[in-house]
Amino acid sequence: MTHTACYRGRFAPTPSGPLHFGSLVAALGSFLDARAAGGEWRVRIEDIDPPRCPPGTDTTILRQLDAFGLEWDGAVVWQSARGDAYQAALERLIDQGLAYPCSCSRKQWQAHAIYPGWCRDGLCEPGKPIAWRLRSDLGRRPVIWHDRLFGEQCFDPAELGDVVLKRKDGLWAYQLAVVVDDAEQRISDVVRGVDLLDNTPWQGQLQTALGYPELRYLHLPLVMSTEGQKLSKQNLAPALESEPNAIARQLFQAIATLDQAPPAELEGAPPAEQLAWAVANWRVERITPAQERPLPAAPRESS
Repeated sequence: MTHTACYRGRFAPTPSGPLHFGSLVAALGSFLDARAAGGEWRVRIEDIDPPRCPPGTDTTILRQLDAFGLEWDGAVVWQSARGDAYQAALERLIDQGLAYPCSCSRKQWQAHAIYPGWCRDGLCEPGKPIAWRLRSDLGRRPVIWHDRLFGEQCFDPAELGDVVLKRKDGLWAYQLAVVVDDAEQRISDVVRGVDLLDNTPWQGQLQTALGYPELRYLHLPLVMSTEGQKLSKQNLAPALESEPNAIARQLFQAIATLDQAPPAELEGAPPAEQLAWAVANWRVERITPAQERPLPAAPRESS
């Protein structure tokens, strides 16, 4: 596969629950792309929303990755310890006139498709708690990039709205934190679910405004439940099974879900053997650029 000399990828789960099969597919795609390029693969815990992150879940996730043979490089980064870096980035955006305080509540603008920018020229309700928003109309427009699976993408961030960078409760928002951390960790390639594709324009604006390099992106199809919902912790997707035979089976299913066509004799092989085959045979062009993938059928019970 062709990449620039320094490939560094990452997997950045939110520890709101243990990994499920959809998480495994995303982690595996990121891992295989990095290893096939001879690059590094980092793990970052996106725990900037403590009320959603039960204590100990981050440890569970790291243990799951280890059980599936997905070994990472370097130290794990926890976003909850990175507030100073996010504040410094926010202040740079404020100095450029690209971030502004907003007192509006979602209830006030719920009749609008996106936040109408009412506080752009001054707070509508001084004295109320404020969030900080990105001036999407003043940043880089349009944002154009080539997705390695879905091809050329072109978005005008102003049509997506002024995204929140810091919440009213003082917690940092995903868009700013992910951009700052990707830059500081010198990430070159992002492999993640296609549900985040339309977040990329805001991230592109922030990268340009903060003087960060642009990244390469590969958005993967989402794994859907039998009810047609995205597999997610919010939708109560079951955690990955942890018994050794189940780990081997789920890993094989994840390789197959990524359209890599693993040979039947690989099913049931130890994770290290499956991963060695998958790294050697990883081809992004095999992946069908569909938005969704069905959950693999459960194995039949042996008689």
